[in-house]
Amino acid sequence: MVQRSKQASRAVISAKSLAIDLLSTMPARYPVPVGSLIHAAGILGIAENSMRVALVRLRERGLVESDERGLYRLGASAGPVNRHVLSWRSIEEQIGPWDGSWVALEAASSSADRGATRRRQRALHLIGFRPLTRTLHVRPNNLNGGVDAMRQRLDTLGAGHGPVFQLSEFDAETETLARELWNARALEVGYRKTCASLEASAKRMPGLSNEEAMSESFRLGGEAVRQIVLDPLLPTPIIDTKARRALVKAMQRYDRLGRRYWSAWAGESVELERSPAAVGQMASGLSPV
Repeated sequence: MVQRSKQASRAVISAKSLAIDLLSTMPARYPVPVGSLIHAAGILGIAENSMRVALVRLRERGLVESDERGLYRLGASAGPVNRHVLSWRSIEEQIGPWDGSWVALEAASSSADRGATRRRQRALHLIGFRPLTRTLHVRPNNLNGGVDAMRQRLDTLGAGHGPVFQLSEFDAETETLARELWNARALEVGYRKTCASLEASAKRMPGLSNEEAMSESFRLGGEAVRQIVLDPLLPTPIIDTKARRALVKAMQRYDRLGRRYWSAWAGESVELERSPAAVGQMASGLSPV
């Protein structure tokens, strides 16, 4: 028996997140027969009934749609986060030079709508904000488009937010505190560890059956994509950006490999947007419905 990587074997996949993952790989909301979704679920150890129940519940939330019996496509409610996830391949292109300033916003919690508060906190984390004070969240102002583009990102994710503005010229103590809001060392170790796991898995693939390769690429690819999408995209003075770029390039290669193994499941006439990977929980958790 081929030993899978510890990182790949640890991933716990729900039927709901799997359905979103699979549907999000299809071009232009392409419809997928329920039988194909059930087949993929079986490969990943998920029971048929669990997948059927998950599809019903996801349809109720608007995360999947079904306009014919037994055919499903990704729903409009999952679109904004799905597009954010799909942007991982070009994530380095979102980064510009850093002039030392920060993007900030006030994000006080509201006990009146705890669900909205959780979604806002998740969205802020997704874009790389961290709390500098109890209500003030910041991140380096190094993403293309600056403050205006950041407002649009937050609105697209349905985060709900107060004023978004630029900060600069912190005193030395606050500047140090702000730069240490992220554990740069842990991020750098993670980049290198995941790169090594992807390379080891790619070498192992020829010795696996097609279904084993599908399962491993789904699990390990999902870990890597989540890591990239959730990365705070810090600038060079704070983190080793070369290590981050190396991870993105390694996952781009692994994505091409994974698509080869999943092509039979999708059908020869379908070109997958990406290889299926376990990232659907992000869309489910951040959905505004």
